[in-house]
Amino acid sequence: MTIVLDVSAAIQILLKKDRKKYFSEIYEKSSWVIAPDLYIAEITNVLWKYNKAGIIPADECQQYVEDGVALIDDYFQTIDLWKEVLGESIRYKHSSYDLFYAILARRNSGKLITNDKELETICKKMKIECNG
Repeated sequence: MTIVLDVSAAIQILLKKDRKKYFSEIYEKSSWVIAPDLYIAEITNVLWKYNKAGIIPADECQQYVEDGVALIDDYFQTIDLWKEVLGESIRYKHSSYDLFYAILARRNSGKLITNDKELETICKKMKIECNG
């Protein structure tokens, strides 16, 4: 099974949050884990926010980013996705950042794995398989 792992689900796994078990089980069953290269910028920013809030020390943030980057088997360039993403963002009136993940799932017959309920709702409208 191919999955597209978004940062909200990756953070659940990495930081052992309340839905870690759920997302870890899906992750472990997958044969190929992919993400847009945007994932790296997003996970870096999320962990910076945890550091800024005084929740996670800088050295741990760096390790979490490294571990998060390693969760992905292959990255896809956003340059190859942006036109389709923009069209769907306009059509569904939803963030382009999120739709990079959705479009990648659609193009690769994969499941999008997210902890973002709004993105999960959009995926259902777009008929993109989503375990969120």
